[in-house]
Amino acid sequence: EFMQASWDVEEVQAKGIQHLASFVKDKSEFLFPTAFPYLLTCTEVITLAMKTHTDSLDLQVEGCSLLLEILSQALEQGVMMALDESVASCLLHTVRKHSENEEFLSMLCTLLMMVSASEVAAENLRRVGIIPDLLSILRRFLHNDKLCFSCCAVLWSLAVSEDNADQAVLAGALPVTCAVLQKHLQDGVVAECACSALWALALRGCLNDSDYEPTAALLLDALRMNPERAVLVKNGCLALASLVRLSETAALAILLDSKGSGIELIKDECYLHFNEPGVAEALCLLMNEMVQYGEVMLDMRSQKMEKLLSEIKLQFPFS
Repeated sequence: EFMQASWDVEEVQAKGIQHLASFVKDKSEFLFPTAFPYLLTCTEVITLAMKTHTDSLDLQVEGCSLLLEILSQALEQGVMMALDESVASCLLHTVRKHSENEEFLSMLCTLLMMVSASEVAAENLRRVGIIPDLLSILRRFLHNDKLCFSCCAVLWSLAVSEDNADQAVLAGALPVTCAVLQKHLQDGVVAECACSALWALALRGCLNDSDYEPTAALLLDALRMNPERAVLVKNGCLALASLVRLSETAALAILLDSKGSGIELIKDECYLHFNEPGVAEALCLLMNEMVQYGEVMLDMRSQKMEKLLSEIKLQFPFS
């Protein structure tokens, strides 16, 4: 109430945020279930303070830190905070105001990633038009692994929606996401997230005919570079399955990859993670799409895919 009564006084907002932070960070005093009814109001007050005083970087940093702490504690308690459109609008305003500040953007995009875990909050971020800003951040800070990770995570959350309103906007996301994956192929954490984003973009049909072959080749490179990461293997196979569903060109690109047979690569990685049901399921989905094309199916038979599929069936008889 003290903060709400003096929106225009920067010092009041700064002191208020600091005082709230002292409660939230002292976990011996901060009883989450008791405090939760007030937290949505709290986040609204903090983000509005940030929007009202965007020129004060100190206030932005302290407000963002406090929001991160609140959301982190909420997730620890299994609570997903669905922030409303006014909060999403305030966060977008802050992103645009500080679009050149790499260090602050890194913190802010981590916050956006946590916020977007809620479908309602992701929808609100999409509605206020944050996708072009995410793509702009990725283009400008392609070297920054933390920013690339968080922005790709937000992009994935926004792209998996069934809402087609952003189809034209998302069409521009493919080259940027591919650039992230190419730049960070050896960074398993970023590559895993970029593969997820590519999977979502493929599901939304955000590719042209000329995109299928190079995107499939890039995904195979990600699998080659990170064979030990089960989630990346799973997401890479799901992304490839979505590409193959759209075009035979992608299926042929997997068979005829210049760096070696994509089928052999995928078989090897499936055996490496043979006890992982998610990997096995993703591979089966990919194979199911591949066999829709006669020429491709003949090649898969010659590479004894039936043997692997039979072994998967024995390994997971009740799935």
